[in-house]
Amino acid sequence: MIRTGQYEYQPGQGWKALRPLPAGSGSQQLTLIFGDRELLRRSAWMDDLSILSPDGQWIAASTAGEIADSSTRDASIIATVIRFEHTKFRIAAADVGNSPDSAEAGRRLGRMLRAPDLRYLLVLSDGQVVNGSELALGIASEVPPGVPITGGLAGDAARFEQTLVGYNESPQPGRIVAAGFYGEALHVGHGSMGGWDRFGPERLITRSDRNVLYELDGQNALELYKRYLGPYADELPGSALLFPLNVHAEGQEQPVTRTILNIDEARGAMIFAGDMPLHARAQLMRANFDQLIDGSESAARDSLQAFGPEAAQVAILISCVGRKLILGPRADEEVEVVRSMIGPEAAICGFYSYGELCPSGAGMPCELHNQTMTITTLREA
Repeated sequence: MIRTGQYEYQPGQGWKALRPLPAGSGSQQLTLIFGDRELLRRSAWMDDLSILSPDGQWIAASTAGEIADSSTRDASIIATVIRFEHTKFRIAAADVGNSPDSAEAGRRLGRMLRAPDLRYLLVLSDGQVVNGSELALGIASEVPPGVPITGGLAGDAARFEQTLVGYNESPQPGRIVAAGFYGEALHVGHGSMGGWDRFGPERLITRSDRNVLYELDGQNALELYKRYLGPYADELPGSALLFPLNVHAEGQEQPVTRTILNIDEARGAMIFAGDMPLHARAQLMRANFDQLIDGSESAARDSLQAFGPEAAQVAILISCVGRKLILGPRADEEVEVVRSMIGPEAAICGFYSYGELCPSGAGMPCELHNQTMTITTLREA
């Protein structure tokens, strides 16, 4: 059985228990730490961390908002201690620096963690300099087929300045951390859903380079995008979170949603968190409040299918910063609906991200998503 504890850190107040870790067996202990970038840059929060997780290991990522239990938070650090009774885990890290080869970084992590009894991989990545599509492909190429890979790209509120990831040390930019979980006792479920409406004509990507988009239907993509945004164009790149693109590549069964991370006025280019494949079809999207909440409910339902009548013991929620900005004060609703689906006992933790990593369905490969609620559920038999 997985046992959990959850704690919140605020400056000047230190750590306080939201869900104390109960006594019990289990020697494999991992702490997931999700928090505001400015707080993570300071060292004070690490001073008492050993009290929460003695002899344990921890991984951390900066966020665009934290998720704990049934609510969302800002400008805090949330630590969730997960103690496994039978499951073992190993952690690997890569530093991609300023000139990242995201696919090769993924391959390195996959090689370090692959094993015949690997059951699941959790990935936390820098959200500014890493190409999430290439990272997912690189990791998946090195691990056994069918092993679920989920996680997300770290966030930085709506600032888009710098993101941090760490493993047992002060979080830094340019880092990727992956945790591999091993053994037949662990059962894993996952689900990922959006809830956006498409509008406007579908257009063909006629010029792109990996995650950089230059032309749609032979026209400058940035200028075309600005025309649709109208008054929101002056607020780019932040306003792009409100208007993602639905991208359907040739030969791809399911489309994916892509959000702009930045723009390059000099080149007339739009820079995305994941690949924008040449000759893929792209269409603008906009928010539908009720569908966003319904999407979270569907993701929770999908994540529970692997358990049958049994309940999840941990739920890791990674939702896109764009959803949080659009939902505003209603953001708690997408977490509350997940709680109603998975039941009162499971520990819920997570964060708002710059991109979500998850298979589109059971048995499918991991992909980068934007503007989705992605849920990973864990249970130890």
